Amino acid sequence: MLFELISWLDGLYNVPGFGAFEFITTRTAFAAATALLISLFIGKKMIQWLKNMQLKEVIRDDIGLNTHLAKADTPTMGGVIIIFATVIPALLWMKVTSIYTWMIIFVVLVLGLVGFIDDYIKVVKKNKSGLHGWFKVIGQVLVGLVLGSVLYFWPEFQDFNTITTVPFLKDVHIDYAFWGQEYGWLIYIPVVTFIITAVSNSANLTDGLDGLLSGTSAIAGVVLGIFAYVSGRVDFSSFLNIMYLPEAGELTIFAASMIGACLGFLWYNSNPASVFMGDTGSLALGGAIGALAIMIHKELLLPIICGIFVVEAVSVIIQTSWFKYTKKKTGVGRRVFLMTPIHHHFEKQGWAESKI
Repeated sequence: MLFELISWLDGLYNVPGFGAFEFITTRTAFAAATALLISLFIGKKMIQWLKNMQLKEVIRDDIGLNTHLAKADTPTMGGVIIIFATVIPALLWMKVTSIYTWMIIFVVLVLGLVGFIDDYIKVVKKNKSGLHGWFKVIGQVLVGLVLGSVLYFWPEFQDFNTITTVPFLKDVHIDYAFWGQEYGWLIYIPVVTFIITAVSNSANLTDGLDGLLSGTSAIAGVVLGIFAYVSGRVDFSSFLNIMYLPEAGELTIFAASMIGACLGFLWYNSNPASVFMGDTGSLALGGAIGALAIMIHKELLLPIICGIFVVEAVSVIIQTSWFKYTKKKTGVGRRVFLMTPIHHHFEKQGWAESKI
């Protein structure tokens, strides 16, 4: 919105220097700075408000981690800080005429709302179970269905909507519509839905230590932001043999906003944390990362970019599957890890959070 205002003023009065805002790099820098300042300054006031409202972290006393009992007085639902610090700069500096702008913000806001409801039930209603898992999945599936449908049926994406690149292999692509474009949506939309659900859930699992998710999300944002910038430029994408995606460079600005928001939040969330993001932040961040990768057709890179998320999620799957299998076979469930997600396994071994 601010970008449109600057462009309008520049067109009317030819203001010196305003032309620089036509460049994505300029708006990316301003978006990152704006997000960082919002998360730092609003974050401080938000944390104090959360304390005044007694919105504290709910620590389950049955998980067997005594070190976490000391965190019971730490305010939670700090993910609101990340959402505000990401969405506001994105709206200010991205083109509001771009479908990329509205779809990525839609993902963040809807999944942030799902996480907020979960946190509200836990913290305000004092129900430690929170929102039922199926309702979370319904929210994630809804977001995936909407995003996948728009990316598939939107006219601007018709030439490349079902194509994705294979990492490290030159001129190798996968087309989800392998049996015909007419039926490509039958595979593409479920794939998008699965990715959104998987990444947001794995991010939620990763959010268990001070600074872990906010730090890893910032790193993922850097990588995806670089790919978005390169993919949105004809010259760079051609030189690097990367799929050219018109206007995808706008997503660089969103990635910069997310990075700035995460770094500002990390100031308060690093060990020992002054605030936790809760599901409000973790579901929104996971969804944003998954959506970014999908929109720039780099979803096959997610296991590398989000390697920590993968390890956390796989550890839970292994633990749950082995426990059920051994209980069925022997009557006594056995565990592979001391506790999952795997960062709790290391905590059980006596590792400090900063070391993990």
